[in-house]
Amino acid sequence: MCGIVGYVGTQAATEILLAGLEKLEYRGYDSAGIAAIWEGEVDCVRAKGKLYNLRSKLESVQTPSQIGIGHTRWATHGKPEEHNAHPHMDTAMRVAVVQNGIIENYRDLRDELKAQGVVFRSETDTEVIPHLIAQFIKEEIALGNGDSELVFFDAIRKAVNHLEGAFAIAVISADYPDELVVVRQQAPLVIGFGQGEFFCASDTPAIISHTRAVLPLDNGEMARLTPLGVEIYDFTGRRLKKQPRMLNLNPTMVEKQGFKHFMLKEIYEQPGVVRASLDAYFNPDWKADDTQGTPINLGINPELYGDLEQIQIVACGTSWHASLVGKYLLEQLVGIPTQVQYASEFRYAPAPMTSNTLLIGVTQSGETADTLAALAMEKERRQGKEAKYQARLLGITNRPESSLGHLVPNIINTLAGIEIGVAATKTFTAQLMAFYALALDLAYLKKTIAPIELEKIIAGLRQIPKDIEETLESQEKLTEHLAHDFADTQDFIFLGRGINFPIALEGALKLKEISYIHAEGYPAGEMKHGPIALLDAKVPVVAIAMPGNVYEKVISNAQEAKARDSRLIGVTPVKDGEAGEVFNDLIPVMEVSELLSPLLTVVPMQLLAYHIAARRGLDVDQPRNLAKSVTVE
Repeated sequence: MCGIVGYVGTQAATEILLAGLEKLEYRGYDSAGIAAIWEGEVDCVRAKGKLYNLRSKLESVQTPSQIGIGHTRWATHGKPEEHNAHPHMDTAMRVAVVQNGIIENYRDLRDELKAQGVVFRSETDTEVIPHLIAQFIKEEIALGNGDSELVFFDAIRKAVNHLEGAFAIAVISADYPDELVVVRQQAPLVIGFGQGEFFCASDTPAIISHTRAVLPLDNGEMARLTPLGVEIYDFTGRRLKKQPRMLNLNPTMVEKQGFKHFMLKEIYEQPGVVRASLDAYFNPDWKADDTQGTPINLGINPELYGDLEQIQIVACGTSWHASLVGKYLLEQLVGIPTQVQYASEFRYAPAPMTSNTLLIGVTQSGETADTLAALAMEKERRQGKEAKYQARLLGITNRPESSLGHLVPNIINTLAGIEIGVAATKTFTAQLMAFYALALDLAYLKKTIAPIELEKIIAGLRQIPKDIEETLESQEKLTEHLAHDFADTQDFIFLGRGINFPIALEGALKLKEISYIHAEGYPAGEMKHGPIALLDAKVPVVAIAMPGNVYEKVISNAQEAKARDSRLIGVTPVKDGEAGEVFNDLIPVMEVSELLSPLLTVVPMQLLAYHIAARRGLDVDQPRNLAKSVTVE
């Protein structure tokens, strides 16, 4: 969602803010703006569209100001027009505010302010904030607190206590030119510590080139940033003691490193992601006859596994698809009934409460609003119940320091590194690896598969990085060439069965997200129950046909599509025989066990979507209307 950057220090703020906003472009946005204080005034410049429009406008008005805030907006309230872009200001143009999130009671606040004569210039929910702050500054002065060094901070704190919703806020004022105040409530915000300078941002890529010492704010916390230091408070005004931590990140991780797009770079990083997961989760010395060691160590409290009767998974988007693969693994390897729910649906229609149930939240950012709300609701719903109904919560995320990490006691860190492309690729593969580790760990502890079989599966996983590398090498030119034929296609169908049905869904989602082509994924066996009516020569079909239990069934279903004149693209290691006759085009992958095949079959889905979108001349890394982290409902 929206991106926030703030700076106070000794350098010129504008370029730091612009560079930070460019690092947050992946979050999705439709307008941008910067406010800085210079010579007793707030200079505010905003622009519709991409950041180059803002940069162009700033060329004529840049100042050497050493304090400022910047914002990229993803429209929620009000159209993506310049007058709705952030920062927003009070009537006197002395207070500037940027916000990420939603102020749920903004209509009531807006009506109250209008009744007092306040004139609004936008349709946004954010604009109520600077007007409220300006009023409380006047109130503080009227109370005789004008000389207090916390007058600006206290006015913001009072305003914040009138707000309802999920938000992160950064505020500056021309009357308090050395203060930057930031607030977090259910939306991410991190503070960066430099030498005589301090930063704030929605996400660490915006500030990683300046500092690795960071302090993520928790919900209900505020911070006062001045050239002298950082002070942390809660919403009651109580001073808090917190220590920054060091990020284990390198600035080059957020560079393209010679690739045309971040998405392509991140597709090619998947072998490394799998290797990182293998190194972190799996004991390299374990063998089937080892009676002392354990094959997997996820660092999870063993009490989480005891007497498990059911597993529920909540997720959104690509994480939901990874969870469907997880469901297959948990049911087939461990024998535990597993449900996968859309988090946005679960929070309003939760499943009946069952005993000894593990609830897993899956979110790459750890900030997905619906997933966090679903977990929090279940945690509260089970509070005070008898022991067997107590909440057992587990999170799977790429950001263990996120809100998810604070909400649930057990986290599987997916170790994918920063992902800039909005369309998830390497984080999906990392989530799959987390589910393989979780399912195999449970299977080992519950003795639902033989040790020798477990050893074979782990050995197969250790070959996956090399298999992905060979698949990438063989498919890159092939999928690029194939994409030429589909630049003008309007509809696609993706088919899969068993463990690869979720990969068909993921393939369709990737194509929709970045190429804007309508695409649907179906279980191959369901084609004849309705979707087959969509097929003709204009609708290509991608079918995943991996040797195993459902291979022949998928081939048979593909023949049904071919009989309706659809062009058939087969993702399969089989190049001859029936597959060679049925498919018009083959995208070969390495032959692996059906159980492990999703880690390979997803790669051509990603490459095909990427090359079709690139061929169409679209913005692959920042597709329209999408945000990397959906932090609002």
